[in-house]
Amino acid sequence: MEERFETFTTLVASIQRCIRKIKTEEMEEFSLRSSHVSCIFYLYKEGALTATELCERCDEDKASLSRALEFLEAEGYVLCREQVQKRYRSPLELTARGRKVGRQIAEKIDRVLEAASEGVSEEERRVMYACLAQINRNLQSLCGTYAADTTEKGAE
Repeated sequence: MEERFETFTTLVASIQRCIRKIKTEEMEEFSLRSSHVSCIFYLYKEGALTATELCERCDEDKASLSRALEFLEAEGYVLCREQVQKRYRSPLELTARGRKVGRQIAEKIDRVLEAASEGVSEEERRVMYACLAQINRNLQSLCGTYAADTTEKGAE
């Protein structure tokens, strides 16, 4: 059991470090950070999205995403054509510059995913993603349980 824990946590941490390093290196030419890349990628792939929708897709907190969007607007990658009452509900879209960089980012991501998947069959990849999704759901459930347990103990 202990070996399984070490293997799982070490592999997940190593994969995360590699992803961060690749994002940093690949995006250096655009002077973009990881959160910028995710915003541009999802806007490129899905079209106009609100900040709330981007938070969900990018798995970023609201404050971090807000800073990323401010930067992207100031640098001419993203624009907000219509203002709804609450800014985070206003649809954001890529400018021509953003679409150009979005296409380049998507191409880089495709190349990295292809290289990272070398030696893994489509079936193995499907099973791996299904397992990771289930592990994620289980861990999120445990996090909720632990948060509830902590709250209950603190109330006693």
